Amino acid sequence: MSTPQHDPLTALITAGFPLEGISEDQRAVFATLSPEEVTLLIDLRTRLDAMAPKVQAYDVAGTTCSGGQETKR
Repeated sequence: MSTPQHDPLTALITAGFPLEGISEDQRAVFATLSPEEVTLLIDLRTRLDAMAPKVQAYDVAGTTCSGGQETKR
């Protein structure tokens, strides 16, 4: 569970995770995350966000990936 030094919900919200609309059951799960799990989630989000411009540019070009092959839309 969270302690004053470790508050998973606050850390995730501060990192930009949209947790405001989640259920109490979901909130309870996030509240039990270890510091290592919180760090991992934040790291993954940061890395995915960094890739977003490349993915969006690829999507804007009118190309999608289907079954490992590129197809024009």
